[in-house]
Amino acid sequence: MEHDAHSKSQAKRLISIVAGCFNEEDNVRSLYERVRSVFDGLPDYTFELILIDNHSTDRTVALLKEIAQQDKRLKIIVNTRNFGPVRSPYHALLQAHGDAVVAMASDLQDPPELIPQFLRAWESGKKVVLAQKTQSQESALFRAIRSTYYRIVTRLSEIELIEHVTGFGLYDQCVIADLRKLDDPYPYLRGLVCDLGYERELIPFTQAARVRGVTKNNFYMLYDVAMLGITSHSKVPLRLATMFGFAAAAASFCIGMGYLVYKLLFWQHFTLGTAPVVVGLFFFSSVQLFFTGIVGEYIGSIHTQVLKRPHVIEAERINFDQPTER
Repeated sequence: MEHDAHSKSQAKRLISIVAGCFNEEDNVRSLYERVRSVFDGLPDYTFELILIDNHSTDRTVALLKEIAQQDKRLKIIVNTRNFGPVRSPYHALLQAHGDAVVAMASDLQDPPELIPQFLRAWESGKKVVLAQKTQSQESALFRAIRSTYYRIVTRLSEIELIEHVTGFGLYDQCVIADLRKLDDPYPYLRGLVCDLGYERELIPFTQAARVRGVTKNNFYMLYDVAMLGITSHSKVPLRLATMFGFAAAAASFCIGMGYLVYKLLFWQHFTLGTAPVVVGLFFFSSVQLFFTGIVGEYIGSIHTQVLKRPHVIEAERINFDQPTER
């Protein structure tokens, strides 16, 4: 019994590293090697690297399988099709059963070398440790747009969201267990983590530019994630639409009454003309279309929630039947 207790106390803590990938043949081997190198310097921990492939069309899966044959700590999920950058990594996150789970991107813009700092904060008692971009090697224009978006979402949100956080960070297994209970078919991870309310610590870092490969974050994808952040955590846009409608109706009534009185007083000299009518018509039509789009975003979000479709459909799993040594 004493021997078993001693062996248990000497067991290494398992850290699950999770990343999604799509056409990242230029980066996956470097990602694996950098993660392995980090844990070579952490003798008290062991790791498993879970990579979920979103139906890549290049050699990403072939390269991953080559590595997985040599190192059983690399575990692979291959999807039947591309399920998008929101659902696929989140599904992999829920498959991780390490004592703590590190979520990151596979393009190496999230540096694995931050993991030791995550672990120190976790060992001090923090259940959530998030990497926060204080600087970035992206263009000044794109950073300004991103900063503006974060400020808007933070002000609109009903909970305290954190600016310049993408989800890259460490989560205690109890946090992952709570995420499994939520059963959200289209999750906004960084918002959900804040919504759970766990004590967290922020680790500042400078995000490097992508060195190899091409980014998959096109305009539609960025817009989708941006609207997901708003519709998931705020009803303010809907209420603004209602309040603006009342204000516009009141203003229109007052202007109309003013024109009527002025016309009655100066019947022969006052002519309205068509310009104010045309301008007013186009203005209110554009406002109606804008807020109709806002309502449509919320309806689309509700539609996604009601369908309750799975995050992904897996075509193949590799090395999940291999227990990770501690």
